[in-house]
Amino acid sequence: MRNKQSLSELMQLLTELQTEKVKLAVTDIDGVLRGKVMRFDKFRSVAEKGFGFCDVVFGWDAGDQVYDDAGFTGLHTGYPDAAAVVDPQTFRQVPWENGIPFFLADFRDLPVCPRGLLKKVMRQGLDEGYSAVFSQEFEWYNFIGKGNELGLGGGAIRDLQPISQGMFGYSILRASQGSAYFHDLFDLLNKFDVPLEGLHTETGPGVYEAAILYTDVLEAADRAVLFKAGVKEIAHRHGVIPTFMAKFSENLPGCSGHVHQSLWTEDGSRNLFYDKDSSTGMSPLMESYIAGQLHCLPFILPMYAPTVNSYKRLVEGAWAPTTMTWAIDNRTTALRALPGGAASTRLETRVVGSDSNPYLAMAGCLASGLYGIRNQLKLDTPATIGNGYADKSKGLLPGNLWEATEAMKQSSLARELFGDVFTDHFVKTREWEWRQFSKVVTDWELKRYFEII
Repeated sequence: MRNKQSLSELMQLLTELQTEKVKLAVTDIDGVLRGKVMRFDKFRSVAEKGFGFCDVVFGWDAGDQVYDDAGFTGLHTGYPDAAAVVDPQTFRQVPWENGIPFFLADFRDLPVCPRGLLKKVMRQGLDEGYSAVFSQEFEWYNFIGKGNELGLGGGAIRDLQPISQGMFGYSILRASQGSAYFHDLFDLLNKFDVPLEGLHTETGPGVYEAAILYTDVLEAADRAVLFKAGVKEIAHRHGVIPTFMAKFSENLPGCSGHVHQSLWTEDGSRNLFYDKDSSTGMSPLMESYIAGQLHCLPFILPMYAPTVNSYKRLVEGAWAPTTMTWAIDNRTTALRALPGGAASTRLETRVVGSDSNPYLAMAGCLASGLYGIRNQLKLDTPATIGNGYADKSKGLLPGNLWEATEAMKQSSLARELFGDVFTDHFVKTREWEWRQFSKVVTDWELKRYFEII
């Protein structure tokens, strides 16, 4: 659960612990943590009133290259400081760094801030009487480090060996063979207040899957962001290099970041997705929520699949969806409804990749579901029976980042859900990502054309 201590109580606690320094972090457009370690005296002076943080974190791509057409910030603005605000409810201590206090911050009145966007959508849901309960699960590959992981190039990456060989999903043996790392992930993340429901090997060499314990949507996204960062830090201490790329190899399964979600009454006493009198166990509200996601999906797909690599995961027969489909407990469709009991009925959005920014992925899920409820959309699309890849009756998902981004750019729907400032900025960052990829000469091109053409 989120920390319930007030800021003054936390200051008193940290003073009693003789704290000398505090770690702060914000999240950029790609979901990468950007932060600093701050002297405690300085932290105490800014914790309540806020502090300046350079807005270039929204003008950089994942490789710290500045966007050439980001209207929000750039050379034309001089990259000024933006007002960042510490969220005391995110207080944690990092167990693998001697318990250093840790806080997340976000930006006051900054439409391009991913955490701020999710908070805005969450408040809309609360205003309409819905408390959103979410969780995310991740798959990722793990490789044996060779001491040069801080300077990996393309060739060096291809030379890495996975921590285990063979496919072996749900393998007790493979998890036992890497038990020190495996158990540190589970135990240290729990101490970091990122509790896991489950952790197991997945199909593929060196692949793990973790399901994070469900909670309110903002805390769920915080946990997801901190999970990815925490895995990388813990792995480094074991000589392991993890990757959350959506598709590491065309010959192996991709990596998902499925989002589970349900809406509850404001007091959390009743799951509004559950209807004991329905033949499916799904309430009309849940059906409208699903209908909203189906309606919005092709226009906000970059929020679930944000990289060039994302779309190499979304291919037929690879445990990732390609069609505009939903079904009950079917892992070949875009949306998987899971009508169980009053406590467990939920929706799993399977489009989301492990490379997603959790704040944006969850904002997309919640906003589009609320759109369906708000507009009383009916779930007219029948549930897919059998192979979701073969059910093309409602069309296919966009096939690459450019197509998906242009669909979002041209859509009035994205602007209605997220506002013009965020939509314009996010679209420009995704167009930049595509242009950066398009000018690179790849290994495939060299092998294909170097000698023969």
